[in-house]
Amino acid sequence: MRIGGLATGIDVDQLVDKLMEAERIPLNKMHQDQTLLTWKRDAFRDINKSLLELDQMILDMKLSKTYNAKEVTSSNENAVTATASSSTPNGTYDIEVEQLATSAINVSGELSFDPNAKLADVLNQGEIEFNKEYAFYTYDEDGEKQTHTFSISEDDTLNDVLKRITKDDNNVRAFYDPQTNKVIMEATRTGHYPPKEADGAEIDVAGNPFFTDVLNFDVSKEIAGTDAKFKYNGIEMTSKTNTYELNGVTFQLNGEGTAHLTVANDVDASFDKMMEFIDKYNEVVDKLNESQQEEKYRDYPPLTEEQKKEMSEREIELWEEKAKSGILRGESILSNGLYAMRNAWYSTVETGDEYTSLTQIGLTTSENYLDGGKLVFQDGGEAKLKEALRENPESVYKLFSNSDEGSARGLINRLEDAVESTMQQIERRAGKSTDTLENYTLGRRMKDLNDRISTFEERLIQVETRYWNQFTAMETAVQRMNEQSMFLLEQFGDGM
Repeated sequence: MRIGGLATGIDVDQLVDKLMEAERIPLNKMHQDQTLLTWKRDAFRDINKSLLELDQMILDMKLSKTYNAKEVTSSNENAVTATASSSTPNGTYDIEVEQLATSAINVSGELSFDPNAKLADVLNQGEIEFNKEYAFYTYDEDGEKQTHTFSISEDDTLNDVLKRITKDDNNVRAFYDPQTNKVIMEATRTGHYPPKEADGAEIDVAGNPFFTDVLNFDVSKEIAGTDAKFKYNGIEMTSKTNTYELNGVTFQLNGEGTAHLTVANDVDASFDKMMEFIDKYNEVVDKLNESQQEEKYRDYPPLTEEQKKEMSEREIELWEEKAKSGILRGESILSNGLYAMRNAWYSTVETGDEYTSLTQIGLTTSENYLDGGKLVFQDGGEAKLKEALRENPESVYKLFSNSDEGSARGLINRLEDAVESTMQQIERRAGKSTDTLENYTLGRRMKDLNDRISTFEERLIQVETRYWNQFTAMETAVQRMNEQSMFLLEQFGDGM
């Protein structure tokens, strides 16, 4: 704490503050430069985030299913529904479902104890042995026995044991049903899996006293699982499950009955997928284009902390809106990236097929240079694109997704090259959120500025100390002069 002006009556504190305001002008400028660099870095990263979203959508645009989506219609969805892969040829299928696949199931007798009570407290002595392994069996497709074991401790409840059985990898789940006061055991797979040696239960608990004596399971009362039975174009077929794949079509059997299914190109799904991409592409173009067209307000530098104290939040918001405007204007990374993206659509593609250019499927880039090269439809372009997707989706796929180099390289791959090149340049300039300042160009400038700010702040401390020392010396001299004057006055007064 410094107190000045006692001898001179000068407000030294205020005077030093005024002098330091002038000294701090270069520091304020450095803080403003620091803020500008931070804004610029964040603006670059925001652009890169949008480019990354576009790049992720490009992956979908490189897949055949985007252009060759298939739709399967069923005359009887209660009996059969189906889906088809993009490689599935168009055609019709007749399916007659005779029997669905079901799971084996068995039910215990009624319980005489609380399933949440400790078994040691509710079972009679000798009914089971605790901490001993118990087994039950299931069978694989060849009828070979699969052994499954579990143990029971004195602290276990029935529900604990049933959960343990269900959690194990044994194709079985077991649970207590409070409505019937019984335990249900059922296979988690559909289909018939009998033992090879005899016609027995699929979930074999015979000889296990926990199931037969405590829970009163009767293996003879098990309802066996069944295989699905159906006719495909008149040919009898079976399946362990109610799903069956054939010639790229996945049939879902839903119930008994006959269905006529038709596989055709799903033009609307492909069109919608392409429109999602076009909308995203145009959104990114807008963002890049806007960054180069925004007006730059040079009379609105970043505010200092002292300036902010004198303004309302709304005033600060409006000021910073103008201060940030045009912060990326003139950045060649973005203007060149925008040009490269736009240029990716212009050249023809040697597909060896019907479509070799964007205009042949009804699309082009905007003629308005202010749009930055957005993708737009020509007159009647939507109908033209849908017709192309309906009549020759494979050619549309080649136009966009050919992975060859040179003149045969697909449009979407050319765009990906431009997008990823721009992203890499932005990353070198502005880094990622996980990067340290040393890892990117703007970061190194920010680090250098931070060092300069620290050095300058140390210098300001020295300057302020010098000012105080000077004023203190002046105060001391004035005080000494005052003391001498008082002494002389006293001497003259005594002489008189």
